[in-house]
Amino acid sequence: MLETLPRVAAPVVSTPPAARRRSSRRIGALVMIETGAGRMPAYTETLPRVVGSVQRARRLVHLALEVWGLVDVQVDAELVVSELLTNAVLHACRGDSVRVTVTRLGEGRVRVAVVDLSKDKPVPCDAGGDQESGRGLGIVEALSGGQWGVDPLPWGKRVWATVGAEVVPGE
Repeated sequence: MLETLPRVAAPVVSTPPAARRRSSRRIGALVMIETGAGRMPAYTETLPRVVGSVQRARRLVHLALEVWGLVDVQVDAELVVSELLTNAVLHACRGDSVRVTVTRLGEGRVRVAVVDLSKDKPVPCDAGGDQESGRGLGIVEALSGGQWGVDPLPWGKRVWATVGAEVVPGE
């Protein structure tokens, strides 16, 4: 269940006028997503299924984590969204768009997800030292501590990964 809240503009700090015009575009929508742990805030955006969207997805994740004060997980979450979206661009043979979502799960944890129209599940592979590709899901596995997966959907799939340390009460 998604409840749409106002769109959020990218923060602009001391940038030249031309750059300010580009940076002030609206980035994603803030929504509340129902999870197993209750309603959680999330930023989400539909992007074209093209290589150029990887940068926009990284920006969405970066801004969301900045707003939430979760800068400790920014680099990992941006890399995860890059790998998941690149897989969707290269391997999802259906549809012209993808949906990127970053959900705050709690103190220091986020879930990054990419939805595409392909029902084919991603398969990790062992890339050799001389191969230029094939390491994406291994990177996702490492950065998420193995907390990633695929949710089949009637029209495709959602590939997600959780980034950040789980806070244990009393520690």
